Amino acid sequence: MSTSTPHRLSGDGAVQQMTDELWEAVAACDEFSATGVVLRALDDGVEPESVLLDVIARVQGKVGEEWAANRLSVAGEHAATAINERAVAALALHPAARTAPTRGRIAVACVDGEWHSLPARLLAEVLKLRGWRVDYLGAQVPAPHLISHLHRTDSSVVALSSSIATRLPTAHAAITACQAVGVPVLVGGAAFGPDGRYARMLGADAWASDARVAADRLARGPLPRPQPDHQPIEDLPHLADQEYTMVARNSAALVRTVFTGLEDAFPAVRDYTELQREHTAEDLAHIVGFLATALYLGDEELFSGFIVWTAGILTARGVPAHSLPPALDILARELKDFPRATRILERGTDALALVPRTTAGKPA
Repeated sequence: MSTSTPHRLSGDGAVQQMTDELWEAVAACDEFSATGVVLRALDDGVEPESVLLDVIARVQGKVGEEWAANRLSVAGEHAATAINERAVAALALHPAARTAPTRGRIAVACVDGEWHSLPARLLAEVLKLRGWRVDYLGAQVPAPHLISHLHRTDSSVVALSSSIATRLPTAHAAITACQAVGVPVLVGGAAFGPDGRYARMLGADAWASDARVAADRLARGPLPRPQPDHQPIEDLPHLADQEYTMVARNSAALVRTVFTGLEDAFPAVRDYTELQREHTAEDLAHIVGFLATALYLGDEELFSGFIVWTAGILTARGVPAHSLPPALDILARELKDFPRATRILERGTDALALVPRTTAGKPA
């Protein structure tokens, strides 16, 4: 089998037409039309890999964009993702996608706590098309179960996926555990940063920006088997101050404290409906989670980027973002004895002051 990238769809027009057709079906929650678009393309001789990455992956990207812009509800986003997953499954069963394994074995999994499994599924199907024997383990795989799988198989590589940065401490544990049993780790997903900076920081053996790049990297040759001491803890010396541990351990109490403080600062919060209170608590939990992750990584920009994105999401939903600076201020007062946490929160407040109220972006 050739190790080069397969041909893509013939021309931008064809890509756009198929993407539009699939998006129309997905947006209408029409599973049969969605799978029909995919199957017709395969029947017409379009490369399965191109359908996966140039069409389905692009539509899934649009799903995320529409959710961020509040043009798609959470339920709508879940339904659209489920239909795209069905489209991938239909493609995998088509005769055009049946490829006999000619290479080694790879385990593909999402890190523990990561429910966004479609990127990992796309990678698994691409690797199958390239001739690898793939064990697709799905979403939220605890590290002990992943290691148990490696002991039972002869996997030459683990491919780990994570979309949300708050999963990076867990990803670090999984990376280190895999390397400790001699299996190299390739990582991918938005959580690792657009340039893979967190992949390098956490000692992954390779990083890929997307499934095609990952498959091309593996086609060039095997990743070297790591030594057990490949990732010494000294690579993250800032963790010695225990700020990450204290914030992560007390996250629930911090959320309650900030919520109470917001009720005092904004009496209208006391009149929130149960659903509004639930959403506010979830937003505060995400803020504390990203603060903890920024402490783990020693990266202030991670938190600032998330806060700016959160302001955009709130604005898109017609929710005033003016409560964010007070929330950060309350959190900073509660963590006044934690210099790194205080500094990160101050940088987040500074970043908010520079953002137009209508700005919406994408989290790291």
